[in-house]
Amino acid sequence: MPRNDIMETVQSIKQRFEIIGNDPKLNRAIEKAIQVAPTDISVLVIGESGVGKESIPKIIHSLSHRKHGKYIAVNCGAIPEGTIDSELFGHEKGAFTGATSTREGYFEVANGGTIFLDEVGELPLTTQVRLLRVLENGEFIKVGSSQVQKTNVRIVAATNVNLFNAIEKGKFREDLYYRLSTVDISLPPLRERKDDIHLLFRKFAADFAHKYKMPPLKLDENAIQLLQKFRWSGNIRQLRNVAEQLSVLETNRDITATTLQSYLPTEGTNLPSVISDKKSDSDFNTEREILYKVLFDMKSDLHDLKKLTLELMKNGSSKVQETNQNLINKIYGSQESDNEIDFEERPRTALITTPTNEVEEYDEPEDNYLFAETIEAEEEILKLEQKEIEMIKRSLEKNKGKRKAAADELGISERTLYRKIKQFDL
Repeated sequence: MPRNDIMETVQSIKQRFEIIGNDPKLNRAIEKAIQVAPTDISVLVIGESGVGKESIPKIIHSLSHRKHGKYIAVNCGAIPEGTIDSELFGHEKGAFTGATSTREGYFEVANGGTIFLDEVGELPLTTQVRLLRVLENGEFIKVGSSQVQKTNVRIVAATNVNLFNAIEKGKFREDLYYRLSTVDISLPPLRERKDDIHLLFRKFAADFAHKYKMPPLKLDENAIQLLQKFRWSGNIRQLRNVAEQLSVLETNRDITATTLQSYLPTEGTNLPSVISDKKSDSDFNTEREILYKVLFDMKSDLHDLKKLTLELMKNGSSKVQETNQNLINKIYGSQESDNEIDFEERPRTALITTPTNEVEEYDEPEDNYLFAETIEAEEEILKLEQKEIEMIKRSLEKNKGKRKAAADELGISERTLYRKIKQFDL
């Protein structure tokens, strides 16, 4: 077909499907849709959300020999993973709970027509295998059936995600991608169609003026420049929403840049945040990882606690506090940070009265102090813990299980008492 005839066809198609704009990339996309329409090859429409990808499969279907057949548009991202196979391929009676009758899927209903799979990148991997079989030989099996069925369907898919990245992450099959993208049709984002932005706004303003029975909006030059400079992350959908807001809310139909600015989100603050795919080593993805981290921290704290207790028994409280201040802060924190009583400053004195007194009573010259030589460190720690457990048990029994009263009696915080109860499995 001569170039001029093709452009005439493109213009007529844009009028027929109410596509606004003269951008060369947009025209090229429509031109490719016209060229592939008479064939049965699969088409993949690529573009950001809101650019109008749904227009391309409609053009392809209307210009194909399947135009008298059914056209079904399916949003793959809107169907739950557990039911999407049933929706696409149908199911037999009794195939799963709630399947009270046999149901025809979209591929069976659309036999001889066209199916538009929007957001195809959201399909589960198991469904992708089924779809690949349909694309290769036109065969599918209903859920709960063993009988192979044939279908003659033209598939047009669309996505707003980078399928190459999805393939690398194992979320999309590479063989399915190459089968779907026999022909790629890319639609440009609105920010790359600056000359079309004002045309689209005028079209939307006229439509809403007719809908709400009011005069159409008019933009001054500064407002037009602002309109063209804005990024439009939501593309045509976002532009349409802004036009509708202005049409409904503004009594003055002459729109200035200041007025328009108040309806536009502040770029960089109200836009959707970009989440990095890379995760730091400190991020925990599962509850199991979090549990492991907590257990390792508890083990480390227990080791430090045993070390500190042994030092207490050997050297007395004052000397230990001076030489092991960092260790005390690590285990119990400071009073300034959490505003609670340090377990080492009061609780140790209150809970472990007997061992502490024994240490003080036997605080004799070094040559007479044979405590560390006669008794193993681990045994001393166990004895100390036993005394501690006994004190906690007696206090809890005395206060009839009331942790707050028991903590006050022991001279420790309720949180510390709770930690000890968990530690000793009381």
